[in-house]
Amino acid sequence: MWWRILTIFLAFALLGAHFLRYGQTLLCALFVVAPILLIFRHRFVAHFLQMVLLLSAVFVWGLSGYDYVQIRIAMDAPWLRLSLIMSAVTMFTIGASICCHGIQKRRAQQN
Repeated sequence: MWWRILTIFLAFALLGAHFLRYGQTLLCALFVVAPILLIFRHRFVAHFLQMVLLLSAVFVWGLSGYDYVQIRIAMDAPWLRLSLIMSAVTMFTIGASICCHGIQKRRAQQN
């Protein structure tokens, strides 16, 4: 179970770093502190974190990746490696949301 928590923390840390890059320190702090909510064993907490990760995968990584690739194409610069990296980060975030589901199931079995 520790690897699930580590994956969730890394996904939120990546999101925090993304927002810190643009000087949005409040959002950065919120994303970095969010996995601490897993201390509370309520079912809603893991579900909430799962939804945040899924929405972030689409609206943060998906849209940012699309914009970055379009900028690279417009500048006639190489864009394939960037698209692969952004796709990998998106998939990692989706994988972390699946880890939240695993935590939900494990906690339900323990109760």
